[in-house]
Amino acid sequence: MRGRSSRHGAFLSGMMGVVLLWTLLPGMSALEFTVYRMQQYGLEGRSHGCRSAQVSAESRTLDAELLTRRCVIMRVNDFSMEKWTRVLAQSAAAVLILVPAELPAGLTGPEQLFLEREMEILRNETLLPVYFTREDPDLLEMYKESRAVSLSLTSSSALEVMIGMVMGSGFQMTTSEVQSKPIKSPSMVTLEGQLSGRGEDAENPTVVVVAHYDAFGAAPFLAYGADSNGSGVSSLLEMIRLFHFLYNTPRSRGRYNILFSLTGGGKFNYQGSKRWIEEHLDHTETSILHENVAFVLCLDTLANGDSLHLHVSRPPAEGTAPWEFMKELQSVVLTPPFVSVNFSVVHKKIHLGENILAWEHEQFSLRRLPAFTVSHLDSHKNGLKNTILDTRSRVDVKKLRRNTEILCEALARFLYKDTMKNTPRNVRLFQGDLGVQEERLSAVLDWLTSQPRAAQLITKNHPMLSTMEQLFRRHLKDVRRHIFKPDDRNPEFVFYDQMKQTMTSHRVKPAVFDLFMALVIAAYLGVIHQAVQNFAPVYRRLIQLITKQKKK
Repeated sequence: MRGRSSRHGAFLSGMMGVVLLWTLLPGMSALEFTVYRMQQYGLEGRSHGCRSAQVSAESRTLDAELLTRRCVIMRVNDFSMEKWTRVLAQSAAAVLILVPAELPAGLTGPEQLFLEREMEILRNETLLPVYFTREDPDLLEMYKESRAVSLSLTSSSALEVMIGMVMGSGFQMTTSEVQSKPIKSPSMVTLEGQLSGRGEDAENPTVVVVAHYDAFGAAPFLAYGADSNGSGVSSLLEMIRLFHFLYNTPRSRGRYNILFSLTGGGKFNYQGSKRWIEEHLDHTETSILHENVAFVLCLDTLANGDSLHLHVSRPPAEGTAPWEFMKELQSVVLTPPFVSVNFSVVHKKIHLGENILAWEHEQFSLRRLPAFTVSHLDSHKNGLKNTILDTRSRVDVKKLRRNTEILCEALARFLYKDTMKNTPRNVRLFQGDLGVQEERLSAVLDWLTSQPRAAQLITKNHPMLSTMEQLFRRHLKDVRRHIFKPDDRNPEFVFYDQMKQTMTSHRVKPAVFDLFMALVIAAYLGVIHQAVQNFAPVYRRLIQLITKQKKK
């Protein structure tokens, strides 16, 4: 009995040693954070973005040589098309991209490269789930530890690789098992309202001022669109306020009606404008667009740069209303304090073979309505039009105010050309109480960029639409809300859900660590077993030595 007790005690002490060894190892911990899935949508019968939503894989960074069946964590600064192609080629299980919490006013280096290549990852459908999230200290620490493991696995020394595989800690990244599905009956809303010119509305030609209000980026919940097109919306709302003041009495009105419109779906081939035009021209016999439209002025990306570009599908013919407005715009830019602005006309034909239009005015040009877009961008291919990096910190409200002043002055000189033909060019109409207010522009931009404005997220009951409609009703008449839905049989656009999820990361050891621990435990128990088996002889020998020592 005494031998069994001693063996049992030795076994328990051995197990306690194993437990102690485990407690000295890094414990498993969990971190939960919100992630935003990459765009998934259908447009004109073609699928774009990532089709999957479920993630369950161990983390690695781009430093690892093998990314197969791993969740690749990368920062925006790590991104390049070569690395993205490598991730796809190695069949990674998922991608998590960390976006800086704060962005500088001017982007350079890697962030600029990501901005320029962001839309390329949406060009085709991607099978693996791709998520974005904002950086924070916990996520950066997780990235740092994952990178250390990835680097250790690429060491040239076999011993270092083994040590890294045993001692390194990875993270198991998981999301819910729910897959995405199409959103039922998505809608787009377009608002319109007008100011009536002098005399009868039907007798006056109409100037149409348009801006789309939705934003776009690789992830819908990160699409704040400060410059594109929060700046266009801010400028349009300020123009509504100022021209409402000018048109407040019948005698002060110009001989043109002004129709203002905020359109939805601007980032989806300007679907809101397309359907709005169709409703006016194809389904309404007495629409204002059926009458004499002088031109359509589209506002897009106006809060940066020192240039203004007038994008046209066809150069306006001399003597026409669009040509006169263009000349007024050129004239205003040549007078103080706007002489520092570079003005140009950019002519780009509409390619009927392309499914995607470059600018909003092209939807109007296709219906033979004279139209152009004003922007500080010289090309529709500029990444600033569609990026999650287009945040409030990146826009310059002073330049937005300057560009709004230029547009208001040029439009007023066109509307009142008969009464202002003898007015000196250096006389500014919009100043003092009638001046463009920078505080208002800034407040509207703050409000617009306080929430993501991806088209998928702006439903017909969205508070932003209600607020803009109230602003329309305060200054305009005949305010209408147009709600458009895709065709059930052949939808022009399809949106998907599960764009926002919670991801959990559990600290885990690699599979080889289990093998290593099994060997350690087996060796430890082997030593204990041998000690127990040879305890009696050793004990007797020890007693003999002690007895001999006492006799001496």
